[in-house]
Amino acid sequence: MSSITRVDDPDGLLRVAAQLPDTPETVIALHLLRRGLCRAYVAGSIGQPEAIVIDTDEVPGEPGCYGDDPAAIWSALQEVPNWFAANMREAVAPNVSAMVEREWRETVSYLGDLHFTLQQPAPEFATTAVRLLGPDDLALLMAAPALVQGGGFGNPVAMLADGIVAAAVVDGAIIAIAHTSAITEQYADIGVATLPEYRGRGFATSTASLVARGIQQHGRTPVWSCGETNAASLGVARRLGFEPVLRRVYVILESRRRTHS
Repeated sequence: MSSITRVDDPDGLLRVAAQLPDTPETVIALHLLRRGLCRAYVAGSIGQPEAIVIDTDEVPGEPGCYGDDPAAIWSALQEVPNWFAANMREAVAPNVSAMVEREWRETVSYLGDLHFTLQQPAPEFATTAVRLLGPDDLALLMAAPALVQGGGFGNPVAMLADGIVAAAVVDGAIIAIAHTSAITEQYADIGVATLPEYRGRGFATSTASLVARGIQQHGRTPVWSCGETNAASLGVARRLGFEPVLRRVYVILESRRRTHS
């Protein structure tokens, strides 16, 4: 079993980030590490990791695993408290699952996690209700329901200052949002959410197109990721012209399973 080091100090997390390449697969992990918004469990040494597992309070119980050594990933996962769905490369998932089933006597299931990039110019789906948000919109964002407040930066002030945020505003209130949930030198991941009573009206597509164009204007490639059963998210990605680039999987512990999309 590999030795595991838990890293949660800013300097240590930056050292861990230095071991990951900048790709569509790692954009969220790099963003969290560099902003000090996670804990890292490193199998082996930080300078030569055998595996890196990222755990964050913003999405509790869903650690991201990086590396190709199933035994090292399993060693690190055993140090992560209360996880129920570990995200990892598809190739290592069967061996990790076998260890989970053998050592923890757990029943395991899978959910595909699809990643896309937008290589062509983002199309425009403008509506009068949709606009970019800036720092002056903090009060508007803070008054929105939690579902459409966005995230990824630790707080809304940082998200508005450092990210790209677009919202649909109806009767003076945010009813849908798209935002950069993670940013690196080359990529930016887009997150979207719409209040249930406003879904199916194109707000997710309109807000996401505005954010995607902003990402491209800053010289980065937009990234989209979602569960393979999330038909609504997949539909938005398709309308915007995103193309698939990789498939990871969630290894889900059935005894701890929660609703997951």
